[in-house]
Amino acid sequence: DIKHKVNFISQQTMQSPFDLSLATPSLRGADSIAALPRVEHHPSPDIASSASGRQYSLEKIIQVDGRQGIATNGTHYFVSSSTALFMYDLEGNLLHRNDNPFDALPLPANHFGDIGYFEGQLYTGVEWFDAGRGQDIQIALYDAETLDYSRSVAWNADSGQVECSAIAIDVDNDLVWMSDWVNSNYVYKYDLHNGEYVGKLHLRATPEWTQGLAFYKGDLFITADDGDADRKEPDNLWFVPKETLLNNATYIGLEKAFDVPPFLDHGEIEGLDFNTATNQMIVHANRGMRIVLGMPQGYYPGYTKEIHELHVFNIIDGNDASSTADGTYESE
Repeated sequence: DIKHKVNFISQQTMQSPFDLSLATPSLRGADSIAALPRVEHHPSPDIASSASGRQYSLEKIIQVDGRQGIATNGTHYFVSSSTALFMYDLEGNLLHRNDNPFDALPLPANHFGDIGYFEGQLYTGVEWFDAGRGQDIQIALYDAETLDYSRSVAWNADSGQVECSAIAIDVDNDLVWMSDWVNSNYVYKYDLHNGEYVGKLHLRATPEWTQGLAFYKGDLFITADDGDADRKEPDNLWFVPKETLLNNATYIGLEKAFDVPPFLDHGEIEGLDFNTATNQMIVHANRGMRIVLGMPQGYYPGYTKEIHELHVFNIIDGNDASSTADGTYESE
């Protein structure tokens, strides 16, 4: 399976792996302690300025069915579980779902990570996840209106990436970025137009257990499941300034700790995305299930099921957010 460049998983010849004109049709990381409605409004005070100079104020929490990723096109939320895709309106009403998204894939898969949206398509990182490692990683595209499978592109096994926890579209640099939950030292980039592997960005210091990727005004944001829920530690949001994305290495900055409150309990952070139409950040998180090395190990006291929630934050921008980050950025 070793490949020196991205190969199309299709018997058809095409100019771009993301060109749909020729297209053919596990767990990682509750009855609540107090039962909650599907949407809870939680206005919260603004927090102190972050690495990017932005502030975040929690607007509401929406319960959803999926436990992995979140993407938005500005008018809808798209959510992934490990093995399904869901479409919601912005108030949390379920509109559509695909419970068999892997049936048409050319390679076996049992796991979605965080997902992204671009030009009518959902970009997903899919894999066969077992014993803390991914196999047969693919970039799989799904129609955002029907949630039907469109096509796939294989990852470059020579890159060093052994798992795909998240995927995001970088429209400023025409790149598709992927993260690795097993080894979060790097994020990996592919050409948006021809699908070829471009390279990787070394993150220093390394975030633990990367779960989500998303871009906002050109800057890259990373969610990491780096807090120990057993010890009541918050997970965190990390920041990579757009000026350093094309370097070989960059120093990342702490953007936000996902404290309790405003989160309702400690748990497992997952994906994220930004709604530029409403100027909001959406963060996916789970609570109630104890997760060890990506595998479920029973429920925490007070829970009889795992709860999956979208946390919708209003964003307050600084004057020039990306220019306020400290640190030295270098090429190796």
